[in-house]
Amino acid sequence: MIAYTCNTRVEDGAMRRKLTITIDQEVYEGLRRVVGPRRISGFLEALARPHVVLADLDAGYAAMAADEDRETDALEWAEATVHDVADSGSEGRAEG
Repeated sequence: MIAYTCNTRVEDGAMRRKLTITIDQEVYEGLRRVVGPRRISGFLEALARPHVVLADLDAGYAAMAADEDRETDALEWAEATVHDVADSGSEGRAEG
C-alpha cells in the first residue's frame, strides 16, 4: 500500500505543496530544537532546493565558474589527482 499527502495552496503567487515525510524521532527532535517547530519546512526546502531546482543549479554553476580563484584551485586539484592516479597505476600489478 502506498500512501501520500499532497495539498496545494497558493501564497504570494507561488504554488505550495504539503508533503508528508517519515523521519527518525531523534532527527525530528533535533530539527525542532535547532531549527524551531514552525521553521522546519522552510529549512528542509532550502536544503533540497539547490539539488532539485534546475534554475538554481544553473545559477550556482555559473557563479562557481565565474570565481577564478575557485576554478584555479579546482584545476590544480584535478591535475594533482590525475598525476597521483598515473603514478600508482603500476603498483599492485603482477609482472609477467
